[in-house]
Amino acid sequence: MTISGITTFLWFDRDAEEAANFYVSLFPQSKLGSVSYYPEGSQLPAGTALTVEFELFGQPFVCLNGGPRFPHTEAISFQVACDTQDEVDHLWNSLVANGGAESQCGWCKDKFGVSWQIIPKALPQALSSSDPTVSSYAMQAMMQMRKIIIADLTKPA
Repeated sequence: MTISGITTFLWFDRDAEEAANFYVSLFPQSKLGSVSYYPEGSQLPAGTALTVEFELFGQPFVCLNGGPRFPHTEAISFQVACDTQDEVDHLWNSLVANGGAESQCGWCKDKFGVSWQIIPKALPQALSSSDPTVSSYAMQAMMQMRKIIIADLTKPA
């Protein structure tokens, strides 16, 4: 057996092309790939995007316009590690804008219903601290947050 890689495949009702363009616009090192289209006599009108290929950080993705049969759920999410609060703010605000939704502990949904975890690298560092006071404080702080605020993960001196 020869395995050449793994690709994340996302099912959309009819928003595959819009979603792929949106994701590529958010992340550096991203690019659109090929688009295939429904032919005449298919479940969606001819010329509607069937699949849209794209890459985020070199990872391949494919979006499919498959109809409303399989909606997105929180059981699958994409976790994005951010270095700074500015990165967290930019991604969070972009994802929840125009119909997205905030959730708890750094989780949100975009306007297409896809779940994301926008996590500053400082969060897992604080949660895994060898000092139980630091890790406990970070956990309690995180549980009160929607968007993670790096400055609020540590107890003021």
